[in-house]
Amino acid sequence: MDEYDWRCIVAPLLAWYGAEARDLPWRRDTEPYHVWLSEIMLQQTRVDTVIPYYERFLSALPDIPSLAAADEAALLKLWEGLGYYSRVRSLQKAARVICAEHGGRFPMDFDAIRALPGIGDYTAGAVSSIAFGKPTPAVDGNVARVASRLAELPADAADPAFRARLTDALRAVYPAGKSGDFTQSLMDLGATVCLPNGAPRCDDCPLALLCQANIHGSQGSYPLKKAKKDRPVEDRTVFLLECGERVALKKRPLGGLLGGLWGLPDTGGALTAAAAADYLRTLGVSAGDLTSRPAARHIFTHLEWRMTVYAASCAAPEGQGLKWVTRDALSTDYALPTAYRKLLSL
Repeated sequence: MDEYDWRCIVAPLLAWYGAEARDLPWRRDTEPYHVWLSEIMLQQTRVDTVIPYYERFLSALPDIPSLAAADEAALLKLWEGLGYYSRVRSLQKAARVICAEHGGRFPMDFDAIRALPGIGDYTAGAVSSIAFGKPTPAVDGNVARVASRLAELPADAADPAFRARLTDALRAVYPAGKSGDFTQSLMDLGATVCLPNGAPRCDDCPLALLCQANIHGSQGSYPLKKAKKDRPVEDRTVFLLECGERVALKKRPLGGLLGGLWGLPDTGGALTAAAAADYLRTLGVSAGDLTSRPAARHIFTHLEWRMTVYAASCAAPEGQGLKWVTRDALSTDYALPTAYRKLLSL
């Protein structure tokens, strides 16, 4: 890490960013709320997916006090489809802390930003540098990949110790008055040029002549990658229950995967039709014949659901823990996780 002269990348990277920066809605100002919101939304989500969510969210909740005061159901509905609902809940918790402890103004100090719910080193660094011009690197997987290739660093880009050392090395070369641009230039380089999986666009890279991996043709070897563990698979049986114009929902338990969110009634295991009917009876549901629907699957970050699906018409809107809602209300008032939402669309 110490052998590479990180100072040499600053000028060419800033010049490239000045000419090639992506035109993104959250870059049209340096309002901390806008920077923060975009960074939370962008975690493990593509930019083109985030843009309409970002614009809709700000239209509904234009500032931190309105976010702090938002009704949870409306908040979750604005987030529907982005997944990782714990993030938007932490977003609101942080907004309430900002209102209670900072007078509704986003704190400028890195440590105070880092202390807010749902904010880690990367997000704190991004907000601090972009919104407040502080020399605080924001090192994520993209930036770690860029650095590992530039200096041929034999490290796992996800290793927290490696990211901490890289943060220190970059902090020492942050350009005065250009901290936000430098942070975003590294982001853009990793997102659009120094691509993962051994397919970087080196001919378009402003640092090609400064990159040891490019000089030696070793781009595919960096960063080091740990062997991926098999993703666990969980069988579930899901029910599409209708009574007239209403559909049954069931709130998931607090904590754990999709905790506290509304979903379709479901249970663990791949039940046969007879076992599925028995399960519905335990809920107090009087259902007609169950119709088997095509099996489905949904992949979360660390888990795969394989879903056995049954549909049935019910004699009455009843059942323990069930809430019967119209499809119109389902579209406008309830945030349904994608795993369930896609079953309704089949």
